[in-house]
Amino acid sequence: MKKSARLVFFGTDSFSVPILEALVNANWSVVAVVTRPDSKAGRNQATSIPPVKTLAQKHRLEILQPTNLSEIIYKIAGLEPSHGILASYGKLVPQSLIDLFPGGIINVHPSLLPRWRGATPIETAILSGDEETGVSLMKLSIGMDEGPVYAQKRVVLTGEETTPQLRDQLAEIGANLLNEKLPDIVAGKLSPSPQNDIKATYTKLLAKADGAIDWSQPADIYERQIRAYLLYPKSSAEISGQRTVITKARVAKNAEDGSLVMTCNPGYLEVLELIAPSGRRISGIDFSRGYKNR
Repeated sequence: MKKSARLVFFGTDSFSVPILEALVNANWSVVAVVTRPDSKAGRNQATSIPPVKTLAQKHRLEILQPTNLSEIIYKIAGLEPSHGILASYGKLVPQSLIDLFPGGIINVHPSLLPRWRGATPIETAILSGDEETGVSLMKLSIGMDEGPVYAQKRVVLTGEETTPQLRDQLAEIGANLLNEKLPDIVAGKLSPSPQNDIKATYTKLLAKADGAIDWSQPADIYERQIRAYLLYPKSSAEISGQRTVITKARVAKNAEDGSLVMTCNPGYLEVLELIAPSGRRISGIDFSRGYKNR
């Protein structure tokens, strides 16, 4: 039997998928899925379909892919939704759209708000060397992740996580937390609490240039960067006169502590795996054949 709430889901990338799947499996009524338009990607400009769209098609859900959210205001209003669920949609939602939801829009945000408001909380937590992170259920407001919080779930970090690993972990946690708390939110039994704006920290949008490594920074910063930027913008560096993308590394004790060890400022970094100029992914050991230490 369908639950009485009428939900509109906003999401785009892989983080969104387990959350939408959990709602469908729990028999919530998802009356529409709003996602980003299909895009062209790669050298061949092949069509890239948002992962959430693929899942929505599997469950035969109505799909909306507006270029601008103002295009679908009347459509959403006609669906008479009670609540919205947002998880990594990728665009700011205007107040005119938020106002269409009597119960508000619940944002599944992968950080412990007010820490790491913004678009890249997972990457930023890894890059900053945080000892913990988590998921927050927040009532969406017009400000950047400034709305009051319904619930949070903490996760202790090991210092070895990569962005794709942590993204998948937090997505599952977020899906479970949402399913646990959504009945009380819909019933009005759980009210959100305001964030402490004084403690707020913010992430930034990443650009390709952010991934450049010139060996002028400490080794531990580069090690965290490589894990944080594994999906985008990736960590590119010149090694032995060749432009490479480093995909795995560790902090070394000295220049002899490993096969492909780079001198940083300060410290040393052993490159364990990289993508060579040919596009082939190889180990640092294989690449180091014929390589002379800097």
